[in-house]
Amino acid sequence: MTEPDAPEAADATEAAEATAAADAIEAPDAAADETAEAAAPEEGTADSADGDAGKAAELSEAEAELAAQRELRARIEQRKAEKAAPIEAGTKLSGTAADLLAAVRAVESGEKSGTAFFDSPAPAQRRPAPAAAEPARPRVPEPAGAPRATAPETVEGVRSVLVEGGAPEALAGQVAQALGEQAAEILREDPWRLLSVPGVRPEQADGFARALLGAECGPGDERRTTALVGWQLEHAALQGHTALGSSAVRAALAERSVPDPDEALQQAIAEGAVLVFQDGVEEIEQAGEESESEQPAVPVLLGLDRYALAEESLADGLARLAKTGADARWEAAEPTELIRAVAASGLVVHTGGEAARAEPVALAEAAAELGLRAVIAVHSENGSRRLGSDAVTFDGLISGSQGPGRDADGAFALDLLVVLDAPQLDVETAAMLVESMPDGSRLVLSGDPGVLWSAGAGRVFADVLAAGVCPQIASRTPDPGPIGELVSGIGIGELNQVEAPGKEVVIVPVRDAGEAVHRTVQLVADSVPRAIGVPTEQTQVITVGHGGSAGTRALNAALKERLNPGPGRFGGFDPGDRVAYAPALGRTLPGTVVSADADGLHLDCEGTPVVVPKERVESGVRHGWALTAHQAAGMRWPAAVVVLPGDAAQGLSRPWVYTAFSRGERHLSVVHGVDQALPRAVAEIPSQDRTTRLRPLLEGLLAPEPNP
Repeated sequence: MTEPDAPEAADATEAAEATAAADAIEAPDAAADETAEAAAPEEGTADSADGDAGKAAELSEAEAELAAQRELRARIEQRKAEKAAPIEAGTKLSGTAADLLAAVRAVESGEKSGTAFFDSPAPAQRRPAPAAAEPARPRVPEPAGAPRATAPETVEGVRSVLVEGGAPEALAGQVAQALGEQAAEILREDPWRLLSVPGVRPEQADGFARALLGAECGPGDERRTTALVGWQLEHAALQGHTALGSSAVRAALAERSVPDPDEALQQAIAEGAVLVFQDGVEEIEQAGEESESEQPAVPVLLGLDRYALAEESLADGLARLAKTGADARWEAAEPTELIRAVAASGLVVHTGGEAARAEPVALAEAAAELGLRAVIAVHSENGSRRLGSDAVTFDGLISGSQGPGRDADGAFALDLLVVLDAPQLDVETAAMLVESMPDGSRLVLSGDPGVLWSAGAGRVFADVLAAGVCPQIASRTPDPGPIGELVSGIGIGELNQVEAPGKEVVIVPVRDAGEAVHRTVQLVADSVPRAIGVPTEQTQVITVGHGGSAGTRALNAALKERLNPGPGRFGGFDPGDRVAYAPALGRTLPGTVVSADADGLHLDCEGTPVVVPKERVESGVRHGWALTAHQAAGMRWPAAVVVLPGDAAQGLSRPWVYTAFSRGERHLSVVHGVDQALPRAVAEIPSQDRTTRLRPLLEGLLAPEPNP
């Protein structure tokens, strides 16, 4: 890649600066406090907590999330009921609970083998692998209706407690929804339950507790420490983890001034606030020839019921599909590599870039010609539009608002499900999809392994690939053109120069964040439409985070002022504003404001009318001329402008660059102000690791039978 031949804009007038930006394109070139805003968390940035409020999804578009939560809550309550009664506050632990931490520490240090941990009763153990015969499909959760409305008197009671403790009254509805009818009494008895509300931080809950409890409040209070353990795991889930090592949790408790982290962890485990897992025990047992002192320590993981149950259910469902035998109905199809794999196995993984999506789409078409019921599912409506087919979204398929519906057993009425954008599957969404697959059906997980992982917890696609428990088909179809060549190099850690005779890739150097914002506005409003022929409404700006001097907030403010100025009379928005609506955590719907009335804010999202209720506008809608790469994952536009100001260097990684640079179909402009941080990120900073359990669970369920 080379820098544009035209000089940088320095004139005082807007016209001269716009001309300079256009010249840059026309020259051949080669390559927190975020809870009130709905956005996916971005790896490596201070804005990773953005989007917490998106968990309270719009009723009409979040039936899938509600179904999952209702089903999981029922199983959680059943599991907790089977545990011993919790220890009374203020007492010391004894018996099994007192021995639990000692066992955990002994295994972590290598003093004892992994099997020693399971010689004593523990809150949770690995489930045995299913028999070789095809296992029965688990009961499928049915889509839930609207959640029960919270009684006004419950909200009012919570509001009075919040006011007494100096907390914002605006949290009353969320607290009441989270804690139920007795929310006021629960909150008064245990003020740290305020941490159950997304976005509330421990220091805020501590201040609330001090105001309510006075001298009774202390850093070692068992109510506080138990809540902190749960909060730490919920916070880790926002960063993608489904579990955390016990040592990391103890360290986090120590940082929060908990006087005895060991005892705090004991208490949380004994009360059922967290589950204990230890993966890799089978490998330790198989190494019987080695002495106990030579056996490696096995990590002990802690997790929340919500993600543990989802991950175990997903592993069971994938194992059920993988054990499905050959299907003779596919013998009549043209025997491509992908068709042969699907004919032989109920679970297949397919990898490739944007152009490779045509292969699983052709598979679905071949299935339809055979008389099989085939469905293609994608992450977003944008992905469906690009395919030009009858593809459905993940959420639409689960909720039943799109797709074939369900059979009498509650399973999807299909024979083949092709999931594109599979890297965007979080563990809970994936579990709901897989649990709903009928016996004997086929599932193909297809996606680009180089893009950012899901905004929600887990790394489903990467874990299934790493487990190697099913056929894997790697496409040999490359993405075409200079952008495809550039992105292919990034995928292997190389930022190469590419020839771009048609101005497909342009670099626009900037000195600081202020200039980055200014040049971005010029590109979107003038240069790209004039020099490339892509209209403003089809050009998407992508930046590293929401905050900062050139984050989405700053860029959206500048772009609105230039492209659609107005007073923001509809809750900060005007007709014609481009917006990003987050009906649920990790899901972004790009749209345009149409109007507003008593029902809410009316949007046009990829041709689909959407109404956002008034109470959801502040938390669920933001201006959308500029998005983060996580928000943009799974979507593409004719042109993309990627903004890299100097203060964004810390947020860059190879998957981030790969994802951002591959969002443009015809044109990519890079507003470049990070110097050598860009090639360094591509070459040296791989994906941020996530702690998950899916891979060892799959390996345990689908391990080959040992030779007799």
